Amino acid sequence: MKLHFAVIGVVFAIATVSDGAFVPYKTAVFNQKIDHFVYSAASGKGFKNNPRFPQRYLYTDKFFDKAKGPIFFYTGNEGPIEGFWNNTGFVHEIAPKFGALVVFAEHRYYGQSLPFGNDSFKQENLQYLTIEQAMADFAVLIHVLRNYVFNIPDRPVIAFGGSYGGMLTQYMRFKYPNLIEGGIVGSAPFYWIANITDTHPETFFADITNVYAGANAKCPTIVRSGFARVRSLVESGQSGMQQVSKAFNLCKPIQNQTDVRQLYGWARNAFVLMAMGDYPYPTEFMAPLPAWPVNASCSAMLKAGDSVSALKAAVEFVYQLPAGQCHDIYQEYVFCADPTGCGTGPESLAWDFQACTEMHLPYGSDNVTDMFPPLAFTPESLVAYCKDKYNVETDVEWLGVLMWGDRIHTASNLVFSNGDLDPWHNGGLLKSIPNSKDLVAVRIPNGAHHLDLRGSNPADPPDVIRARQTHVSYIKKWLTNYENRQGRANPASVGEQHELMEERQLDSYLHYGQFDRL
Repeated sequence: MKLHFAVIGVVFAIATVSDGAFVPYKTAVFNQKIDHFVYSAASGKGFKNNPRFPQRYLYTDKFFDKAKGPIFFYTGNEGPIEGFWNNTGFVHEIAPKFGALVVFAEHRYYGQSLPFGNDSFKQENLQYLTIEQAMADFAVLIHVLRNYVFNIPDRPVIAFGGSYGGMLTQYMRFKYPNLIEGGIVGSAPFYWIANITDTHPETFFADITNVYAGANAKCPTIVRSGFARVRSLVESGQSGMQQVSKAFNLCKPIQNQTDVRQLYGWARNAFVLMAMGDYPYPTEFMAPLPAWPVNASCSAMLKAGDSVSALKAAVEFVYQLPAGQCHDIYQEYVFCADPTGCGTGPESLAWDFQACTEMHLPYGSDNVTDMFPPLAFTPESLVAYCKDKYNVETDVEWLGVLMWGDRIHTASNLVFSNGDLDPWHNGGLLKSIPNSKDLVAVRIPNGAHHLDLRGSNPADPPDVIRARQTHVSYIKKWLTNYENRQGRANPASVGEQHELMEERQLDSYLHYGQFDRL
């Protein structure tokens, strides 16, 4: 096998995880095939010998026990890989106890892993942005790391991922069980994305409304009133639009219904990010947010003088500005094929394209089941948008065929965690599958979007602490089973250790620093 591997110098970057600890990493690239599924010397216009691109990954082997340790592999998702390294402290915390090699792989078309460099987002080059190609990248990288880079062909791999990355973790276990021994799947709405409609993707914005009602029953009413007042003003004509523009400190006054829709989407997106990032301590993952941002923004709205001022107070928790600056609603929020938001910058283009091809994402808001203005995004409007922008046809059924849909009962060794505060949770596995081989659901009542994958923090609720211990217990079980199959473990002693750990699980894990005893 011809290798295309390089370590970028000795790049020791220092990153912080959610508890403030410093986690150094090395940066490397592996030159992946742009198309894993062609075998001719020339494929496509101008292609010769199947060209390659540098896929970036971060790793640390500081704690790696080459003889006994596993590989902890994070399946990167829609963003630069440093962001996931910095916000997945759980993996870094448990790696020393397992003697693990830690690898975070960047997803193609995100961060610096651009197949065509600055031309990656040209329409003709986006065809290689698929889940199948991304998974093949991960599979080839794992194969190369095990067999050539570290020479550890028999060391087991445990995958981790949150949100779309969590979906990729479970899909890797489905598609490449020869490579992935098990996986921790955090906040993965795979039922919704695979168009399993009886899981009701239209509840996304209703769930955000319910989370705000949980903070204070008055808050959804204030939000509804604020949007209603904005609508009344803009319908009154240019003077009303000027008044709304001034109230929200906009750089450019809204002029027409396109601007009004953008304003609605921009404001709604702030509530999406605060609900997803409703963590018990300040973070900068979704945006620079305070502890419990839903409660904080709700309190700010209750103190505001009127409903429009209340809306502004809430959205500025997300769209923070230095003094004297104004909001550019087209820069701060990008309309796209995902009603829950695509982010900004190049990553928004990549996610928009994915939402136009293989993904099925939640519908819009309706102001009936939720507190937001009616912003419909029907399957018909999705098809029209994607055809116009990318000249692609959305296939919302393909992922259910390719990646099993709701028929996952024959899979094994996956823990699915979901937080009840997370508006995505109803799209994931909420109940363990009976008579399965470790298809385990973990509910976290006080958890937002994959809080359990973040590093330990003194403010963590007990339920997320217990969830992390469940993850550790199953990882240990899977690794023990693997070693037993390899004939290297003493089944009796390992079984006794696992049983002892389960017995003391709840008591030991209710304390900060819960990973000291594995």
